[in-house]
Amino acid sequence: MSSVIPLERDSVLRRAVELGASDLILTAGHPVMMTVAGKFLPMPGSAVLSPVDSRRLAESFLTPALHERFLRDLELDTRFHLPNVAFFRINLFIQRSHWGAAIRIVPLNIPLPSDLGLAPHVVQHVLGLTRGLVLITGPTGAGKSTTIASLLEQMNRNGPCRHIVTVEDPIEFIFEAKQAVIDQREVGTDTLSYARGLKGALRQLPHIIFVGEMRDLASMAIALTAAETGNLVISTMATQSAAQTVTRIIDSFPPHQQSQVRSQLSLTLRAVISQVLIPRADGKGRVAAREMMFVNQAVQNLIREDKVHQIPNVIATSLREDMVALDDSLAELVDRGQIGFESAYPFFEDVEKRATLQKRFYRVASVPEPTGRRS
Repeated sequence: MSSVIPLERDSVLRRAVELGASDLILTAGHPVMMTVAGKFLPMPGSAVLSPVDSRRLAESFLTPALHERFLRDLELDTRFHLPNVAFFRINLFIQRSHWGAAIRIVPLNIPLPSDLGLAPHVVQHVLGLTRGLVLITGPTGAGKSTTIASLLEQMNRNGPCRHIVTVEDPIEFIFEAKQAVIDQREVGTDTLSYARGLKGALRQLPHIIFVGEMRDLASMAIALTAAETGNLVISTMATQSAAQTVTRIIDSFPPHQQSQVRSQLSLTLRAVISQVLIPRADGKGRVAAREMMFVNQAVQNLIREDKVHQIPNVIATSLREDMVALDDSLAELVDRGQIGFESAYPFFEDVEKRATLQKRFYRVASVPEPTGRRS
């Protein structure tokens, strides 16, 4: 039987980290809820939160200034650091007049790309880029920020000294400068908005600009301009494939600008890595399956000529240029035994490829012994 945990901020956060949780939800009427290895479940030993409990826990993350801002806006993104435990990205909200919080757990130590399953030659390809736009995409909770942090940390540890400017809402991973000079700016604290922070970064002599998210037309337009004028811009989008990412960017602009944006994007976009996190077969965490597109002449032409729907064909036939289709990444993880076929099943885009893998998987998988025989 699980021991009861006190409904006190530090105790809850420590217990979540001990259990390997990636996220927490604090909301009235439920126990503390957490995500572990992709599964959403109650924290063992947690009592059901009353409205007083949920408000007290949520309020414990606020300074007087943040408290005032939350009461004004009724929404707030902030961060919290529990020394020697973890960093936490926090979203505070109100539901049915009760306070609540969604919390992302950010490890103290920034992983390297090799820790996340990124192949060395792919990392070398990405880190060899000196200008243009690189996007890491995927659904919420797919580990986009972690992947980017790992790439920035690799740059920080190796290679020439560079000036990296980040614009984040809020700051997640805290970098300790090594080979690089790193300035991290938080929206709402160090700059008023993504767009203003990104525009300001252009005047701060950056080699690399990391924008936490290209979330609106203004930030997209400035990011494209920054990439076009010789900076390496890295950002995230909540899209699920390279083709969808390109379409989302173009469609965000008014129709009369889309032809110009297609041309601009074809010249500035360098890579799109789209990922999903899937539970490991051994139950020990999750692993990323990734579609990787590096922009070559063929992709440039498809973007410029408004034939984005053909991009998956280029990815599927460009393995020598480090491109990988999501279906191939999924199949490789299944073949290695890192994920089960059932976990990969919903993410396949090619029905025929999925069926082929399904036949192969069930042919080699062990068949359970019959429970009984007819006489």
